[in-house]
Amino acid sequence: MQPVELSEIKSVADYEIARDTLRPQILALKDRRRIHVGDHLTLLFENRETVRYQIQEMMRIERITKPSDIAHEVETYNELIPAQGELCASLLIEYETPAERDVKLRELLGLEKHLWLEVPGAGRTCAIFDPRQIATDRISSVQYIKFRMSEAQVKGFPSGAAIVCDHPAYTERRDLTRAELDELTPDFA
Repeated sequence: MQPVELSEIKSVADYEIARDTLRPQILALKDRRRIHVGDHLTLLFENRETVRYQIQEMMRIERITKPSDIAHEVETYNELIPAQGELCASLLIEYETPAERDVKLRELLGLEKHLWLEVPGAGRTCAIFDPRQIATDRISSVQYIKFRMSEAQVKGFPSGAAIVCDHPAYTERRDLTRAELDELTPDFA
């Protein structure tokens, strides 16, 4: 998947004009790419469109207009676009109250060794977490992850896949639906 080019980014003023039309389309796209693994892990699988939208929203919220700052946002968010044979996701660890969240984020230390994408007949691949987000006392509630897949996994993915968490404090398995597989499979093209 090609990275977002700086030339594709609208100015804040131009984005404001297009936002009312664009926003519902991207939110619908994100809904199709959002996978819940149990009650507390949500993976939002990123692509060029979700990343471009995130860049535009950051520029809008923070009123970023300086060309070098915009280029920095594009470079930063392009890390979320999958390379060949990859799927990339924003992982959200969601607990309702701050007190519960504080406890659970400590219990989930080591999650980076316990989150998998599994393709029947082709094995599992462990999620690759961004090492800049790994702490020693608790895990961050937002993580950026990649699944680097073998050729056999990529080939088998359209037929079925699951997200598996086997952390001692959180054990869940989520088989992807036909619609989810169909949505994510083009990411390998």
